[in-house]
Amino acid sequence: MGMAALLPWLSACTGPQSIVDPAGPAARTIATLWWAMLIYATVSLLVVALLWWRGLRRRDAAPRLGSPGATRWILLGGVVWPTASVAVLLAFGMPAGHRIQALPVPDGTPHLTVDVYARQWSWTVRYPGHTITLTDELRMPAGVPVDVRVHSEDVIHSFWVPRLQGKVDAIPGRVNVLRLQADAPGELRGQCAEFCGLDHARMVLRVIVMTPDDFNQWLKDHPRP
Repeated sequence: MGMAALLPWLSACTGPQSIVDPAGPAARTIATLWWAMLIYATVSLLVVALLWWRGLRRRDAAPRLGSPGATRWILLGGVVWPTASVAVLLAFGMPAGHRIQALPVPDGTPHLTVDVYARQWSWTVRYPGHTITLTDELRMPAGVPVDVRVHSEDVIHSFWVPRLQGKVDAIPGRVNVLRLQADAPGELRGQCAEFCGLDHARMVLRVIVMTPDDFNQWLKDHPRP
C-alpha cells in the first residue's frame, strides 16, 4: 500500500527531459549523485525534525545556554555535522564532476566533434569536414563520445540535453565544450536552459541517436566540401 501511494510521484521520473532517466554515462553519473544527495538531505531533515520534536517534548529538561550540554549540541549540530556533510559531498561530487568533463579520449577511440550555434530562438548544427547544416536537430551515433562546441550568435543561451549531460552556457565570443554520449539509438530532447527572450520556451533541439553504421552512412550521403 505504501509503495502504491508513491507511484503517482514516481511517474514524473521518466520522460524526454527527466534528469533521473539517464540515457548515457554522463547523465547516469549526474543522476546517481542527485539520488545520493536527495537521500542524504532527507535523512538529515528527518534527524533535525526528530530532534526538534524531542526538544518540544522535553523543554524543561533542555540544557541551559552556556552549559556543557548546550555547547556540545551547538558543536555537533553547527560545526561537526555541516563540516562532515560538505566533506562527503566534495568526496563524491568532485570525482563525478571530473568524469563528465570532455577529457582527451584514448588514441583509436571513435570520436566526433560537432559545432552548435545558438541564436534567438533556434539551434544551428554543423559537422566539421562536411557540408551538413541542420536546424533544431542534432544527429549523433550511439556509444560514441561527441564533443559539442557551443557558440552563441547573439545573447547568452544554455545548451542542455537532460538525459545525456548537464548544461553549458552559450556565451557570445566564447566557445564552451560539452561531451555527449548516448547508450542506444532513439530520439531525445534538448532545450535552451537560460532565458533568452520572448520565445525562449520554444527553443527546442531534437536529438536523434543512430546506430554507428547508420550514422556513418548518413555522413557519406552528404558530400565533403
